[in-house]
Amino acid sequence: METRIQPAVQSPEVGTPGAGVVLGTLDATPLEFWLGVQEGAVVQLDDLVVAETALPDGQRVRFYGVVDQVRKRYEGTYYDNDAFRVTDGTLPADVSYAAHVQVTRIDPEVFVPPSPGDRAWVVRGEEFQRALYFDTFARRIPIGLTRTGEPVYANLEFLDGTRGAHASISGVSGVATKTTYATFLLYALFHSGALGTDATNAKALIFNVKGEDLLWLDQPNARLDEGAREEYARLGLPAGPFRNVAFYAPARRHSRVPVPDVGSRASGVRPYLWTLREFCREGLLRFCFAEAEDARAQVSFVVARVENQLRRMAEQGDPEDPGLTVEDRRLTTFRDLVEYLDTPVLEGWVPAAPGTLDAFRRRLHAAADRMGHLVRGDRDAVGWRIDWQAQQVTVVDLHTLSGQAQMFVVGVLLKRMMEEKERQGTSRPLVFVVLDELNKYAPREGSSPIRDVLLDIAERGRSLGVSLFGCQQTASEVERRILANAALKVVGRLDPAEAERGEYGWLTRTARLRAQLLQPGTMIVSQPDIPTPLLLRFPFPAWATRQSEAALPEDEDPFARL
Repeated sequence: METRIQPAVQSPEVGTPGAGVVLGTLDATPLEFWLGVQEGAVVQLDDLVVAETALPDGQRVRFYGVVDQVRKRYEGTYYDNDAFRVTDGTLPADVSYAAHVQVTRIDPEVFVPPSPGDRAWVVRGEEFQRALYFDTFARRIPIGLTRTGEPVYANLEFLDGTRGAHASISGVSGVATKTTYATFLLYALFHSGALGTDATNAKALIFNVKGEDLLWLDQPNARLDEGAREEYARLGLPAGPFRNVAFYAPARRHSRVPVPDVGSRASGVRPYLWTLREFCREGLLRFCFAEAEDARAQVSFVVARVENQLRRMAEQGDPEDPGLTVEDRRLTTFRDLVEYLDTPVLEGWVPAAPGTLDAFRRRLHAAADRMGHLVRGDRDAVGWRIDWQAQQVTVVDLHTLSGQAQMFVVGVLLKRMMEEKERQGTSRPLVFVVLDELNKYAPREGSSPIRDVLLDIAERGRSLGVSLFGCQQTASEVERRILANAALKVVGRLDPAEAERGEYGWLTRTARLRAQLLQPGTMIVSQPDIPTPLLLRFPFPAWATRQSEAALPEDEDPFARL
């Protein structure tokens, strides 16, 4: 039989469910306490509750908190087998139903503990907002819903650079829905109205690393049901696709006329290339050596010297010419450039040991095989740069490229973006960058040019209005300073061994265990204003995430390109 706690607790707010009283058999502190649940009430994990106590001078203090543990047990029994006797009715016992509450807010801030017997109740609506400080956010964006349907918000000032920036999203591949949640955050930023006038000029740069899922962001999701639409309405968001989106894909190999190398989407995707003169003039050679290397190899020294020489070459001749002419030798492909550097001219440029120069040449030849088709010097290669400022959202597809080519594209675009932001000298317009597999581009060990660019974004991006939404399977393999600068920390389903790493120290013990059981669409989020991580879920995407979900117009023939 259930424990009967008397008197029955009634919350002051009409219609608010009662919960119970503060227990006196377990310690109650200003930061945590145990709540005895009254008969007929239900308190579950993640519920927000408030307890109220009275001080000797008559002042009343409220303790808001989140339930992070619930348990039931028999009182009056001593042995495990007593459960059978109680069930048979041969041994009397009561059931103790209790919940552990982690305090999130004390109002007013008088740090005394609640007293045993103080009543407590589950909060909804405005009291829920107060419990998590949402009422103090001057500007806020919706980031999901609790399991009871209450909207959860993030403080925009920790994403737009005012007080902080960046988000780190971790979880198991294919289950944690990391990229989907990152795009949901972008959707909330651009469609909630929180950005105000900044939304007009704000930009997002999304790198599509896996498959072609992100090439359908501008199409409504045909699988979106009414329940999901109601959830968007509850969050104050329209249910629809992204607007004002540009898609770029790498130019197909062995095609004289640049065409995008994609399979599922036939229209609306633009190919991208760099001319050979751009490659040399902008110092992009370093991103052909983007993998972490041993500093003793001295290859980086060779790369820096060669870049300087290539920059001088590019400054000569017609600046509109995509190719280069050097000593009556015409260079129109990346392979031409590699073969030119394979001559004794390299020894004249760089005073380095023969072994170091040979290592440079070997890696440069490997780069030519993997990403050489992205750099061309013929007339057909002109005008295919990625213009990430032309539309509000720019999706750059990488999934058909090798790992080295992906690093080249990411490194070049981020370098150019940071240079343009520095020239502007202001944090506006805002730029949000979504990058999956961050552990590959900014590994904890080693050094590389792209890692340096990402670290620069993490440390200086806030002042320039650049916010990085980094996604990774294992935060333990990402550069520590990048993780430390992320204001918003998010996890989906975690591997049990990974969940025990120190990078997840912001998770409570209970949250670490729960992170191993999370289903797709459910995340645990930590933000600076709230002292405990929150579990939330986000609505099913209102935009298509694959071709089968795209709601094509009735007059569009899906087989037209065939």
